[in-house]
Amino acid sequence: NEQVDSLMDEMEAICRGERGDIPGVRPVHTEGMSRTEILKEYLCIHFPHKISPVVCDLTQEPRTVAVLRQLLGDNVKCMQTMMFMKAGGKPGQACHQDEFYIPTRDRSLCASWVALDDVSIENGCVWVIPGSHRSGVIWPMKPHKDERFDSADVTYGHPYSESDFIPVELPSGSAVFFNGYLLHRSLPNTTKGFRRAFANHYMRAESFLPWTNDGRFDIKDDMRDFILVSGEDPYADFTPKQEFTKPFLRGETANSAG
Repeated sequence: NEQVDSLMDEMEAICRGERGDIPGVRPVHTEGMSRTEILKEYLCIHFPHKISPVVCDLTQEPRTVAVLRQLLGDNVKCMQTMMFMKAGGKPGQACHQDEFYIPTRDRSLCASWVALDDVSIENGCVWVIPGSHRSGVIWPMKPHKDERFDSADVTYGHPYSESDFIPVELPSGSAVFFNGYLLHRSLPNTTKGFRRAFANHYMRAESFLPWTNDGRFDIKDDMRDFILVSGEDPYADFTPKQEFTKPFLRGETANSAG
């Protein structure tokens, strides 16, 4: 798949510092290091669309946009992109809801999760609880000591159990879309290979977004740093676009859609 290959190439280039000196890039001499050696240094690239035209273009991939229009309507914006590496031996992320972290005003948050490798139970696929978004409840979160997961908090208080989770195994190049209220998690990668993924968040362009990656706005605010992937921006005549989010790489912690 040409698009998967191009995303793999961009992932490596960013980690090598070839798309700029962004926060989190480690000051190591990468010449002579293989792709595998480079990617094992990191867990995730946040906001890669800020420094990669390839990534930016693929947030607007026609098949993706067609699904989003069915789910969200004609006017759709993308406000977060992520590229996950998840090398062998890396932990998963405990149960959570994306809307806990990214609070849309109209509950329209939608994740697109594209498998870059064949994704299986063994290498740490996403697990979901079907229908858990329907109640519209944002469940509380707390720290945990479960060694299967990284240090991000876990959702608690909901009426579901371990047996309610189902795995979402995907071949490379396939995608799953899910609502921001859906309870989901991932388990450790128990293989020697990677479980790479391209994960993005979309929402209706009509909704305000009182959020930035490093802290929430006041509820009356609207973070206008996004890619319009379909239709029109209804606020374009009133409020200019902004530059809030910055690309960065990170290591051992997570806070959405791992």
